Amino acid sequence: MSAVATTPTAAVDRPASTTRPVHAPIPLMRVAGVELRKMFDTRSGFWLMASIAILATAATAAVIIFAPDDELTYETFATAIGFPMAVLLPMVAILSVTGEWSQRTGLTTFTLVPHRERVIAAKVLVSVGVGVVSMLVAGAIGAVGNVLGTAITGTDLVWNVSVVEFSYIVLANVLGMMIGFMLGVLIRNSPGAIVGYFVYSFLLPTLSMLLADSVQWFRDAQLWVDFNFAQGALFEGEMSGEAWAQLAVAGTFWLVIPLAVGLGLVMRSEVK
Repeated sequence: MSAVATTPTAAVDRPASTTRPVHAPIPLMRVAGVELRKMFDTRSGFWLMASIAILATAATAAVIIFAPDDELTYETFATAIGFPMAVLLPMVAILSVTGEWSQRTGLTTFTLVPHRERVIAAKVLVSVGVGVVSMLVAGAIGAVGNVLGTAITGTDLVWNVSVVEFSYIVLANVLGMMIGFMLGVLIRNSPGAIVGYFVYSFLLPTLSMLLADSVQWFRDAQLWVDFNFAQGALFEGEMSGEAWAQLAVAGTFWLVIPLAVGLGLVMRSEVK
């Protein structure tokens, strides 16, 4: 028998273990800039943002035309402008969130920025920024209307809204935006979140008032459990320590807890 000689195979040179390069995360302000552009890029988004100034101007003109001369004060203009702002600004926040799911752009967004919390943080930052700037623009339009209205009618110029009171109004509208943002992350569907906001803003306050009129214990606790009702002190410009506590308690139940639940769902939901 002949033995077959075997030769050891040459060791194959293997490259040293390679490490995947680690790239620096995209800066939050760059992500926020992209989110801000997305609010204006579409035709509907542009006109939604433009409607804030348009409706503020229309409300100002309506006050000049229809309000009695003795009611041409800055408070009247601020009140007239405040209603369309309270409706439009939450819509801006809702659409900024739900667009990733309703318009099926979430897969692209969360692929480019895989850390969803950075995208959500950018959306919060942009929504609050847009809300504050919009209120400042609306306040400036109301100030111009106050000057023009009193000049046309020959009445005295009255500035009966202080800087502190105006800051309370801005805060109240930002909280309204955050309610819209909360519904956006909780429902993640534009029509559903918008319907939910109108239910929250118009139906629930009506039911709350009816319940307060018929049940004594709820009337005593209404400011502690009804976030809409607790925000009334902000619009009236009269915030005591108890009013801040009531706003915080009601806001915890209606804003903080649902927002935390919605953010948890956003972090875990499947994006298609």
